[in-house]
Amino acid sequence: MNGNSIFILALRRLRAPLLLLISVYAIGIVGLVLIPGVDDAGRPVRMGFFHAFYFLTYTASTIGFGEIPYAFTDTQRLWVSFVIVLSVVGWAYTLTGFLALGRDRGFRLAVTMTVFRRQVRAIGEPFYVVCGYGETGSLVCKGLEELCIRFVVLDIEPARIDELELQSFRSDVPAMVCDARLPENLIRAGVTRKNCLGTLALTNDDEVNLAVAITMKLLNRRVPVLCRATRETTVANMESFATDHIINPFRAFGDHLWDSLHAPVMHRLMLRLTGLPGTQVLQPTQPPRGHWVVCGYGRFGREVVGSFLREGLSVTIVDPEPPVDARHRFVRGLGTEAPTLIEAGLQGAVGIVAGTDDDINNLSIAMTARAENPRLYTVVRQNLQANRVLFNRFRADMTMVSAEIIANEALARIGAPLLGRFLRFAEAQSEIWAEVLDSRLEEKLGDEVPALWEISIDAADAPAWIPARGARPDPGALTLLLRDPSERERLLECVALLLVRGSQEVALPDAEFALLPGDTILFAGRPSARAAQTLVARNANVRNYVATGTQAPGGYIWQWLHRHHAATGAQAGGDATSGALTTRADLPQNHPR
Repeated sequence: MNGNSIFILALRRLRAPLLLLISVYAIGIVGLVLIPGVDDAGRPVRMGFFHAFYFLTYTASTIGFGEIPYAFTDTQRLWVSFVIVLSVVGWAYTLTGFLALGRDRGFRLAVTMTVFRRQVRAIGEPFYVVCGYGETGSLVCKGLEELCIRFVVLDIEPARIDELELQSFRSDVPAMVCDARLPENLIRAGVTRKNCLGTLALTNDDEVNLAVAITMKLLNRRVPVLCRATRETTVANMESFATDHIINPFRAFGDHLWDSLHAPVMHRLMLRLTGLPGTQVLQPTQPPRGHWVVCGYGRFGREVVGSFLREGLSVTIVDPEPPVDARHRFVRGLGTEAPTLIEAGLQGAVGIVAGTDDDINNLSIAMTARAENPRLYTVVRQNLQANRVLFNRFRADMTMVSAEIIANEALARIGAPLLGRFLRFAEAQSEIWAEVLDSRLEEKLGDEVPALWEISIDAADAPAWIPARGARPDPGALTLLLRDPSERERLLECVALLLVRGSQEVALPDAEFALLPGDTILFAGRPSARAAQTLVARNANVRNYVATGTQAPGGYIWQWLHRHHAATGAQAGGDATSGALTTRADLPQNHPR
């Protein structure tokens, strides 16, 4: 809806008041023109239309200016008195209509939509469309803000949009209250624009997220879609039409739990690579092996039980409405009462999982279980971020927070799209391999979660590596991106995780690996290392210093003088100075393994 449509809608809403006001003016003007007056000499005179309109304009607005062009007769004054009463009524009715227009839901929606579309069109840099500003969406938006990435927000709840407007983001965030399932709303949000990087369907309704995924595949297949899904049927449906990224928080936590049991070192490595950059790496304790009690057999409980059974552990499930399933042992109840937990074998258990969809019940279950058996390993599910203080005070051995799991994985994929490919490769490796990489990252960064970024050897990311037209290609080694541009002998605090060349992948490439145009490298390290690396990739003089140790002049005049001096020196001293500059052409050409 454009500005003209808003104007037409306003005229439609104010049709009756404006017609009444126009009628009052028309009647008053006609009367003043028809009723004769007298001039200063006592001769009859009639007022013109312009003078009549001018007189009514300042009289009806209560300004007052006097009787023009001559003093009125009693008949004229009687008519003017009548018209003033009519105009007061007409203006009062019109002003009431304007006030009602400001409260009209349809008009306000039209104005909001127009302003929203203009804000989206004004975004010149790349941006994401976030559908759903709940607990997960708010965490993702804060992460995008830290990554300096613009975003647009759609949510069906007005209170959430109001909360968004209270946040202090660096730039204005276009946001609209609407149903993200409707294609026109996604189009208004800019999903068909060239600078749209992707769409994040993060609502708490699987059907809405599924509709967004389908719509995006039809509207703009180029734009990747990341969807939240908690039901297996929804996940299967999304996978059937190749949704780019699907995050099931319950399955993700089940995998984390299984990793912590089966491969604790790999689990710690995954936490390091998928955590929020700058935070401390969690040091989870390994869950013990033995008998477990799981309270709640919903979507979360099923994933947890499946992880335990994959490791051959025995499980007793506590649920108020246990299903008929001969494969498991069930105890009817909620788990908040000690007798129910004792019946489930709490005294001989090594751990308990409080996994219902109610935070207070989960805390009650965990506290009751710990009171009966203080040695228990406790796993607690937290549903709402508002209860974080309570869960922090309880200090469970492992806490599952759906919003954080989804937000961390989403931000990791946004900041470094190649991370998913590297994690799939890492999952197939051994614990020894994970221990070596984790130790390497810890040596570089300590206990800090690294930042993840990618650099492509192209004109956009690394123009210093792209030879000029007609020049001989000069492929540099990966080591040039690993050295400090201020002191080339010192290595940056970062690690190259993955190199992609076309369809080939090289995990943990060697420092002497030769880079070619088109290569993309995934790095993990400190943000300061990323800034230094960007300088090497973009500045040819800095790259030359890192490669040769020679600092070339920076300006065009100084470069010309340097070349002229070198040429003069070459003529005078032969090849005495020609060896001062070296290239990397002699480096061995490594190939992907």
